[in-house]
Amino acid sequence: MTEVGYWFIGFALAYTAFLIIMGQVAKRRALDGTGFFVGGRNFGTLFVTVCITGLFSGSSYIAILELSYITGISAVWYGVAETVQILIIALVMITPFRKKALVTISGLIGDHFGSKVRGLAGAITAFTFPMWSVATALAFASALTVFTGISMVWSVAVTAVTLLVYLQFGGMWSIGFTQLSNVIVFFIMLVIGTIAFFINPGIQGISELFSQQPVYADWTAVGMQTIVAWFGTFILNVILAQAAFQMSLSCKTEKEGRRGLLYAAILGIPLIIGAVAFGLAAAYVVPDQARGLVAVPLYLMDTLPAPLVGLFFLGFWAAALSWGAPCQFSGATSLGRDVGKAMNPQASDQQLVTYTKWSLVLLTVLMIGFAMLRSEQSAWWNILAWVTRNSATFAPVIAALFWPIVTKRAALVSLFCGSASGLLWYHLGNWDINNFYLNSHPVWVGMIVNIATLCLVTLLDNVGQIKYRYSKFGFYALFSAVVLTVYTIFTIDTLFSTGMLGMVLFFIVSATFISLICFTNQKESLNKSLKKVI
Repeated sequence: MTEVGYWFIGFALAYTAFLIIMGQVAKRRALDGTGFFVGGRNFGTLFVTVCITGLFSGSSYIAILELSYITGISAVWYGVAETVQILIIALVMITPFRKKALVTISGLIGDHFGSKVRGLAGAITAFTFPMWSVATALAFASALTVFTGISMVWSVAVTAVTLLVYLQFGGMWSIGFTQLSNVIVFFIMLVIGTIAFFINPGIQGISELFSQQPVYADWTAVGMQTIVAWFGTFILNVILAQAAFQMSLSCKTEKEGRRGLLYAAILGIPLIIGAVAFGLAAAYVVPDQARGLVAVPLYLMDTLPAPLVGLFFLGFWAAALSWGAPCQFSGATSLGRDVGKAMNPQASDQQLVTYTKWSLVLLTVLMIGFAMLRSEQSAWWNILAWVTRNSATFAPVIAALFWPIVTKRAALVSLFCGSASGLLWYHLGNWDINNFYLNSHPVWVGMIVNIATLCLVTLLDNVGQIKYRYSKFGFYALFSAVVLTVYTIFTIDTLFSTGMLGMVLFFIVSATFISLICFTNQKESLNKSLKKVI
């Protein structure tokens, strides 16, 4: 183990002890189910701000650092796309979901479609969250291995157990207190990284990097299709961002929740810029490494004293914790609260809390198991999670909010078929993280099947009962679908070669889905549904 490793271990042990103490403080506030799951709806602006900053900025910081080492400044678009997601949640989603007292997306679906759907949606959602947790933990672990020699699996195990220990005490209150601590550590890390940047290589060094390798200065070097996919994925994920909703909707009022989200978007800006700058600095000082998260530790060890490098990587660990804690807790809430309620409809709040605490243990074991199964490609787990969850729950959430004629059977079939088809498509591509079957991302295929099966079964279940009506908005949606279809026919080769065909087909199906909702809703029902999100 290097000198930096010893410093990091010391900082990490002290920080872990501090987080456990914060968990004990949080326990006093989580006295009932509402307190445990959503902080008693008593979060102020500060707690919402740090919760969302920790969730999104922690994960994006690590991702952007890695991307910027490889692709340069074009990695910034990942952060911009994620910031757009936060702004949409703040400006569009926070008010209606706060009024509905939403806890989980799987719970929302279950409230509308019944216990079987609640159970399946909750289970699918629950088992995907450890995948997201392990993806970020593995990215952090790859950096940690450089200066400690600790294996990636052991690094993930320590992270997972730490999350379990402090989440068990106070639930959402534990997240609030620890996210505040994590965000403070983020900005300590940012200051240290900035010092390193100006010591070596400085602005002059980055200018030389740009002149020697112009690709690093190219705003689209990562590829336009990748940038479009980032924006498309984050925007579509707005309605499914369960962990973000669970934290932000713990607010006292919708005004405080919205303000907290907006402040989080602002706080994320310096972290995005810093991640890009540090990745570029590492690319100049330590070129030709396979991974940016290996190059950055080498760069810092070559630039700063060991104590400062150790403190910088404490920020890395805080980033992994700040993403993993909401993911693990939200997944456990879906499993303990939603699946538990589906299996035992008469369960009390305290029983549901107990189910959730046991679910945290199970998801901790899963997180460690996932790391043992595949530790060499952290991005692989992100893709698997997106495909499994989004392919199942996208259409049922839309239906629960806007389409009252959808039947329980339609929701159940779409959950199963969407997720299964997305995973099958991923399997046909040999589970590769870059080369997908027929050059189409499996999440688009799964979501298309998810929408199609929900519509088909709904129409079959309502034969002879549907009254169609003209809708101007429905006409515009259908017209958009036709235009996109024509565009696709004439550009199919280009779309296929760039990997964007699946996404465009998804947009066509989505536009058709919207038009069907508009044409089959009674005017009063449609207006009532629209008021839920306006």
